[in-house]
Amino acid sequence: MSGQRKWQRASLLTVLGYEGAGALVGGSLLIATPDGRYMDMPVTIMHGAFASFLIPGVILFLLGALNLSAFVAVWRRSLGDWVAAGLALGGLAVWFFVEILILRELHWLHAMWGLPVLWGIGVAIPLLPINRRTLRDVWLGSGIVSSLLYAAMNVIVPMQWPGYDQASRVVSELSAIGAPTRPVWVALGMIYTMLVVAFGWGIRMAAGDDRRLDVVGILIAIYGALGFVWPFAPMHLRETLAAGGGTSSDTMHIVLGASTEVIYVAALVLAAIALGKAFRMYSIATAVALAAFGVLTFRDAPRIGANLPTPLIGVWERINIGLFLVWMVVLAIAVWRRTARSHRAVQRPGVVGTLESAHAN
Repeated sequence: MSGQRKWQRASLLTVLGYEGAGALVGGSLLIATPDGRYMDMPVTIMHGAFASFLIPGVILFLLGALNLSAFVAVWRRSLGDWVAAGLALGGLAVWFFVEILILRELHWLHAMWGLPVLWGIGVAIPLLPINRRTLRDVWLGSGIVSSLLYAAMNVIVPMQWPGYDQASRVVSELSAIGAPTRPVWVALGMIYTMLVVAFGWGIRMAAGDDRRLDVVGILIAIYGALGFVWPFAPMHLRETLAAGGGTSSDTMHIVLGASTEVIYVAALVLAAIALGKAFRMYSIATAVALAAFGVLTFRDAPRIGANLPTPLIGVWERINIGLFLVWMVVLAIAVWRRTARSHRAVQRPGVVGTLESAHAN
């Protein structure tokens, strides 16, 4: 790749310095007082994963040292700066993933320290020693991986909640306040979010001069980026809602849900226009099915807040989710085939016509 822009390099250095200093200080405090009193954290919050904060403190301190080493490597433009940055930020990403699982809750500090890590990973990507075409294909492939991951989440995560009935409960209840599955769903959801954002960027890279497809990529990336907000706007369990325990978080949850639907439909329409007749017909069929099962889902939605029986709401919603996940996979394949045809058209001697003709249907 051609390297980082100035703002990307400045952002990466800021993140590495910020995270490195914070991890060194936090790790030192945990090592100095393994009972957590300097950090005002009782050992019990780890739910028996560790007897004290000594081992987590050592790990956090080492991650801090690794981030500051990466800062120096990036600052000096060392040959292996991409390796150092990848290990440092990747290590912190794993740290936060495991921490959420151990603590079994999401805290505002996770946003304060975790979101910069994700941003740092994004601005570090230009350091990778791979060409633009390969990176584009990797990002397009992340669209397929994201759908497979979300499908797996809907199979595996509910197993962690004895008594959870997928037919009668909606997916949002898996990440609801008080749900035993909330930590693992949030942690895996962050990975899903990053994959979708990368997919949107891959579509933009493949769009070329096609403004419609470029906007599709932007919309998909925005749709994915909203995943960073979802954990901080969870719904309450239906029993709590029925008892009048709902808060502004539940309202925000509904607003986010409506926003993501609008963004997705807009992306579907523009992609259908941009990618030819076959994909257009498939997208129309998908939209019709989404509308049908969406009506069935929303018809029963008010019963959740009243804690009334919703025997099939989970079925209708999961069919909708499945339709969306499959559409994302087909979109990734359609965009990849489009770029492959364009590449062959450019490479083939004597090709007559414009690139637009190579994109036809």
